[in-house]
Amino acid sequence: MKVAVVDDQNLVLEGLCSLLALHPDLQVSAQRNHAEHIVTWLTANPVDVLVLDVRMPTVSGIDALREIRNAKLPVAVMLLSTFDEHDLVLKSIRLGADGYLRKDISFAVLTDAIIALSQGQRWLQPAVTQTIACHASRPNNPPLYEFTQYETLSLSELEILRLVAAGFSNAEIAEALHKSAGTVRNQVSAILAKLMVRDRTRAVLRGIELGLI
Repeated sequence: MKVAVVDDQNLVLEGLCSLLALHPDLQVSAQRNHAEHIVTWLTANPVDVLVLDVRMPTVSGIDALREIRNAKLPVAVMLLSTFDEHDLVLKSIRLGADGYLRKDISFAVLTDAIIALSQGQRWLQPAVTQTIACHASRPNNPPLYEFTQYETLSLSELEILRLVAAGFSNAEIAEALHKSAGTVRNQVSAILAKLMVRDRTRAVLRGIELGLI
């Protein structure tokens, strides 16, 4: 699995590439410390997953992501950030980012996320989704998108979806809401069906798009 890494801090860049090279399923085939002419560079160095720093001078990770999606390059993009910044998270989701993680994650989480992205999944760090959920639930915050056709969630299902977005497991949700684990599991399955998605991460993303969380 080919991976490219872009980060303007050389120490971080070299550290990420050295760590990723230790994983038997990953090959760091390209790296650079800026995102200028990102489309040309990726076209010359095709990879499965691009790990991209959010904040860089001249061309930011968000700007690079926009160029990549406009060019319709077949690459999964994982954005890395030092902080939880809901505006950047929301903007990256709108632009088609496949993942968003903070730089304080463990190596195991990073490699798991990269592998998940290469398999067509999306990956948002629980703390990041919690920030989004808190922001999106504030009064007067408009939804990200206009509502589209979907089966309406009940108040109970909305509550569970927001807890899923905050990173809670089914067992933790059951304990918090004083429900059985089986009931919560069934309600999560109902949420996935109503939102027409196949996993919890996509349910959170769909909920964000619809302005539900």
